[in-house]
Amino acid sequence: MNALAATNRNFRQAARLLGLESKLEKSLLIPFREIKVECTIPKDDGTLASFVGFRVQHDNSRGPMKGGIRYHPEVDPDEVNALAQLMTWKTAVAAVPYGGAKGGIGCSPGELSRSELERLTRVFTQKIHDLIGIHTDVPAPDMGTNSQTMAWILDEYSKFHGHSPAVVTGKPIDLGGSLGRDAATGRGVMYATEALLAEHGKSISGSNFVIQGFGNVGSWAAQLIHEKGGKVIALGDVTGSIRNKDGLDIPALMKHRNEGGALKDFHDAEVMDSAELLVHECDVLIPCALGGVLNRENAPDVKAKFIIEAANHPTDPEADEILGKKGVVVLPDIYANSGGVIVSYFEWVQNIQGFMWDEEKVNMELHKYMNSAFHHIKAMCKSQDCNLRMGAFSLGVNRVARATLLRGWEA
Repeated sequence: MNALAATNRNFRQAARLLGLESKLEKSLLIPFREIKVECTIPKDDGTLASFVGFRVQHDNSRGPMKGGIRYHPEVDPDEVNALAQLMTWKTAVAAVPYGGAKGGIGCSPGELSRSELERLTRVFTQKIHDLIGIHTDVPAPDMGTNSQTMAWILDEYSKFHGHSPAVVTGKPIDLGGSLGRDAATGRGVMYATEALLAEHGKSISGSNFVIQGFGNVGSWAAQLIHEKGGKVIALGDVTGSIRNKDGLDIPALMKHRNEGGALKDFHDAEVMDSAELLVHECDVLIPCALGGVLNRENAPDVKAKFIIEAANHPTDPEADEILGKKGVVVLPDIYANSGGVIVSYFEWVQNIQGFMWDEEKVNMELHKYMNSAFHHIKAMCKSQDCNLRMGAFSLGVNRVARATLLRGWEA
């Protein structure tokens, strides 16, 4: 099941639990605006190359729309639509005053030079500058993009609208980015894991972890879990997978990776089949890579007791049902990976105020938001007699529906 079908399915289940009127339910599913633009640039060799860019703005009932921009060859309207909708529910679950959006360009960033990426980003910004804005739609980095991409968008946007640091988040610190933003999603994953394990009388210290993905989110989650006394016994990324039953030395592994080494070449670990990673024996499994990695084929073999969805849509609905019957507790993506958008909100607030916070304040506020959201999800699970995914979706959908009705919409 693709990401859009799965997201729509979860939304409809939540809408039924909440007893939403059918016209309101349909209205909440329809995107506010869908944008498709052609981006043609001169390549370094003088030839022209054309790429298709997308921006889907899903809902703005609770505030400006918010969502990342990804550069990936598989970016398509369905995926962007699903992720925009997920952002609507995620920002509502996190209780930050945003709606949902998502964007991307169908390209392979690794095959483009820095100057080609800059030209592509600037052309894309020229095409959408009048549709984004501080109080309209605030982009952020996603897969294949980073703080430098946001710096180019900020610069290009400011040519049309004047100095506007709050138009994007995830910027370099020197251009108004927030301290703590780089680690925010991974730190949020750690806080979410703490909250879930505490609910079951457990803690990070003394638990075994398997992490799939070692990019920004996976590497920060691994470091922070290691610092809390958790044992990361297996880890994998596109270069391969490794394990050590006594726990991987995460600081040494980070040093190895930062010096250009592949995971499979790390000295203090055993290379393993990447297909075994998701079904490896552990207490907590944290998928931090692409969506759909847990499916009906491998879900029966999952041995983890808890799954923390650090990636977007890593678990197919069929896998969800299988895992539920097995008694595996799944902490859903729209809560578990919301640390990034929460600290993006803090960055936006700091830019608007022109007053920057220290990192301790950022992390303290993030902890507060993550804990509050978890307790609200648990309360919704109790009132609706549902699992954590439906508790989170019901919480998010209910907050958006209430805002929509309060603004004067009538079914």
